[in-house]
Amino acid sequence: MARINYSNDLKGAQFARGIMSEAPISPKHAIEIARFIKGMNLIDAEQYLNNVVALKKPIPFKRFNRNVAHKRGLDKWDAGRYPEKAARVYLKLLNSIKKNAEYDGLDTDELIIVHTSANRGMRRRGFMPRAMGRATAKDRESVNIEIIVEESEE
Repeated sequence: MARINYSNDLKGAQFARGIMSEAPISPKHAIEIARFIKGMNLIDAEQYLNNVVALKKPIPFKRFNRNVAHKRGLDKWDAGRYPEKAARVYLKLLNSIKKNAEYDGLDTDELIIVHTSANRGMRRRGFMPRAMGRATAKDRESVNIEIIVEESEE
């Protein structure tokens, strides 16, 4: 497993950050969630992702939206999905960032997500069992996720 560094080297008392390396989720889902939650309040992002896991609110797919169906409840966009597995990973990372912010003495109610990054990680070789004892090669994908939050000055 490779050691991943942060892409932004922000130093200061008003920032908290978290990183997750080699998360076994879909890169397309991770990239769409990262794009969607950037700029949101941390608590609002957690609530929305909990609704995604409960299949109540979809994530709009703006880049990887080929053959993606319309979903009710999307504002200003039509294509979307409910990436439950990726949303659970993001919730775990957001909880970790909240704990990091508490440790640093930041107000967790006023945290805004200022930077998100989701990159394709290492591919692990795998296989898919087939009929008659055969198998087909299939790589298992992973994602490196990074989130930086800032305490708002309001």
